[in-house]
Amino acid sequence: MKWLKGLLALVLGLPLLILFIALFALFLENKSTAYLNIKDHPEWKNQSWCIRHVNIIPMNQDTVLLDQDLIVEDGIITAIGPNLEANNLKVIHGGGAYLSPGLIDMHMHLWDRHELGLYLANGVTSVRSLLGMPFHLQVKEEIESDEIMGPDFYTSSPQLSGPEDGDPLKKPVSSPEETRALIQGYQNQGYDFIKTYNLLEKDCFDAAIAECEKLKIPLIAHPSFKVDYSYHMQPGISSVEHTEDIFQQALDYQYDREKLDLVIADYAQSQQALCPTLTVFFNLSEIYRLKEDFLKREQNHYINPFIEFAAGDYERHIAQLEADSSAGDRIWKQHQFHLEIVKKLHEAGAFIICGTDAGIVGTAAGYSIHHELEFYRQCGMTNYEALRTATWNPSKVHPQFKDCGSIAIGMKANFILSSQNPLEQISRLEKPIWVMQKGRKLEAKSLSEFEAKAHDRSNLLPPQCGCSSICFGINKSGGAF
Repeated sequence: MKWLKGLLALVLGLPLLILFIALFALFLENKSTAYLNIKDHPEWKNQSWCIRHVNIIPMNQDTVLLDQDLIVEDGIITAIGPNLEANNLKVIHGGGAYLSPGLIDMHMHLWDRHELGLYLANGVTSVRSLLGMPFHLQVKEEIESDEIMGPDFYTSSPQLSGPEDGDPLKKPVSSPEETRALIQGYQNQGYDFIKTYNLLEKDCFDAAIAECEKLKIPLIAHPSFKVDYSYHMQPGISSVEHTEDIFQQALDYQYDREKLDLVIADYAQSQQALCPTLTVFFNLSEIYRLKEDFLKREQNHYINPFIEFAAGDYERHIAQLEADSSAGDRIWKQHQFHLEIVKKLHEAGAFIICGTDAGIVGTAAGYSIHHELEFYRQCGMTNYEALRTATWNPSKVHPQFKDCGSIAIGMKANFILSSQNPLEQISRLEKPIWVMQKGRKLEAKSLSEFEAKAHDRSNLLPPQCGCSSICFGINKSGGAF
């Protein structure tokens, strides 16, 4: 009987051990990211300014407003014009630099708080998190209550998928009733959006769309293989994710340009928002090209080390390359086709919003948005058109983004100050002179600290995930989330 008592003690003690590990990991991570605490930075408390002599890129039109002043009060723009009265506000001398709206990443995945600083260091002042977990609600509350510095943070629910989806980070549903109940619960918990995934059955998808419309909570779709691709063009879906799914789902892995023209016509006619996430698939192709050198890339140092370890993306794709020497050429060809798809969509007038899928397959927080915008340039967009996908366009998709994405009276003071005009060279946004987040000015020194703190960080657990569904729920297909 002793062995039975021992086994019972082990079974009862295991949950306590997991809880202890989770709490300890959370303590360590909160300590390691204390540099984001607003209360410890007196210079971040001020949210009211008079900014003088800047060239403003408003992004609600293709123009530059030369030599303007701008008044910010409590984090909101209240006046724009030449020679404005400072009215006892602190003055920032812009020196003829260029002020543009903060960037918006409409498809990212957050694994730890270090990544919040990385977004800001790269001029990303708003994000849409699309792999919802409970700790995201805590991060959202900390940012909204001005406890920690971070981009405006909005998060989807856990992803609703079909019953055969075995990924612990997904929520499988098997009936419309279960779907509706979950959506109601997620809204009550504070999630901003509902996210659906690629194995969701049609009856549950229909229920999700109807329930989201009823509750007025936006629905975001990773295309489901259980319905026709054209199903995703309906108004009840706020945006469709991933160019790769046009190839994989709509075209059934075929380079069928005649069928592609029909998909493009659907997008153009419906004006459904597409979030391309070209960067993540390009990074996947880099595994095949670089092989062991992929692990030495600088941006890999800015990714949660546990995710890099647990995902196994590198090992899985290297094994595929060893089994099929042509796999690399096939993946590269698909990436090039993705560029062609986005080019055709843009030429047809489709509505595109910028997202990177940061957080998976070597796609680093913050840095990846500059890669994504460069891909849009390769697809034929002007600098203004590319930048619009990461500013003005997102503000038209969800009410959460209605007060950001442009520089105008009544909008949030989320800015990037750059030394030269990004409409002439968009890469100028990669190294801001300073960034402003809700009126809080982040000097270059702070932005560099955010990068340094996140570089080679040692947190081998993503502690906010809670150490349960958590640590092992990586997308085994190696594709997009």
